[in-house]
Amino acid sequence: MITQVQSVIAAQVDSKAIAKSEFEQYVEEKANVLKSIGAEKFSLLSLADVTKTILHHAFWLADQKQKLSIKQYRKLLVDRGWRGEEKRYLKIAAVFGQFSPQDLAQLEPLTVYQLANNSNKYKPVIDALLDLSTITQEAVRSLVKEKRTPKEPKPEKPSIWRRTKNGGRYCQIPAIHEEDERTGVTLQNMIDSEGLSAQQIVAEAIALRQAYKEGRLALVNKEKA
Repeated sequence: MITQVQSVIAAQVDSKAIAKSEFEQYVEEKANVLKSIGAEKFSLLSLADVTKTILHHAFWLADQKQKLSIKQYRKLLVDRGWRGEEKRYLKIAAVFGQFSPQDLAQLEPLTVYQLANNSNKYKPVIDALLDLSTITQEAVRSLVKEKRTPKEPKPEKPSIWRRTKNGGRYCQIPAIHEEDERTGVTLQNMIDSEGLSAQQIVAEAIALRQAYKEGRLALVNKEKA
């Protein structure tokens, strides 16, 4: 007897899970409406209906997940061929739970997905929608632009390397600007007096600095010496 009662209860629950939902009734009603309207109004009306249908579906699916057991919910997804597709709609339901499908009817479907899939990024935009009397696509575009955080330009890493035509490379020291021109004057004096090239003198200077950093050279105080 207990087994029979359990079977009857299970059958009742499953029949409720697979019965025609309010969402499906909504889709059928809108399909009938679309058949009756003229072609010139079809584009605008169908776009709004697509957005509302997406939201109706998302809210209904989230409601079913709350009401049904895990097993029943999984069966619902499998029976309707929604397995693997449900997450994006649950995101929509979670993000837009404070709105009705009619509130967002003027948004493009892609915008609904975009805001829901990047809810952390667009949270200021979604919060701002609550203050609007009418939510339009243009209003959302304006909010996205207004709330966008300007990206800080990444500082370019200075590089002395330059490429030759044959694929090799060489180093080129950038111009040195000094009010007293001390570096340039000193370098020119060394070139004139020692007969060395600027490259040779710079190479020696860099080698001496590297040796000092490695502890192979030490500064000597002339007074103490």
